[in-house]
Amino acid sequence: MIEIKDLHKTFFSELGTEKKVFRGLDFTINDGDFITVIGSNGAGKSTLLNVLNGQVIPDAGEIILNGQNITAIEQHKRAKWISQVYQNPTMGTAPSMTVLENLSMAKNKGKRFNFTFGLDTKNIDFYKGQLADIGLGLEKQLHTQVGLLSGGQRQCLSLIMATLNRPDILLLDEHTAALDPETSNKILEKTKEIIEKNNITSLMITHNMQDAITYGNRLIMLHAGEIIFDIKGAEKQKLTVEKLLEMFKTKDAKLSDKDVF
Repeated sequence: MIEIKDLHKTFFSELGTEKKVFRGLDFTINDGDFITVIGSNGAGKSTLLNVLNGQVIPDAGEIILNGQNITAIEQHKRAKWISQVYQNPTMGTAPSMTVLENLSMAKNKGKRFNFTFGLDTKNIDFYKGQLADIGLGLEKQLHTQVGLLSGGQRQCLSLIMATLNRPDILLLDEHTAALDPETSNKILEKTKEIIEKNNITSLMITHNMQDAITYGNRLIMLHAGEIIFDIKGAEKQKLTVEKLLEMFKTKDAKLSDKDVF
């Protein structure tokens, strides 16, 4: 599905300080993988997603999607294959538009679209069903401006919008981190349902160790730009937070609990 080959990326501060994030990263994402990504701040988690979505262009290396080299393709052109839900609930939606208008826009992504002819009223029942499943009351607010919604409601809407057209890959950048625990759990369960039902290849960054273990079929740990663990199958199913922490410490005596979160 996706191959990252010999990826290199260095950032420079305004003062010229060098920060090497990736030094030859190789990584294969298989069709249908639901990968949870953990690691300390600065490990390269968000940079990995930003390289995939085209927001960050690598210094060297290749990104191959379904046999096509997309390394130099602009971010807006990758949107037909790649969808993303961000940590900030204000991103990914148009606040001055209604819930239905946002959903219509997402459904018609890549097509000719205007507000007069593009409002997708024929799929209202489908939209209501998708929104009602989460239990945040959005199915009753199709004609409400998105800017008036709560953070959890906006994040729910962002998730539905990002997956309406079944992208080749879904990127989830700590998409429940800004939410209260109850709402976070609802959206994580909906995320799992959508991904599994539609077999969407997905990467989900999280700082919650238990969520990283609970969700997905594969878990990777990034540290200093390297994948130090890639756990899948039966091994992942047997994981506990305690066992995972012990594995990290065994791997490198310099790692502490705070390096993991």
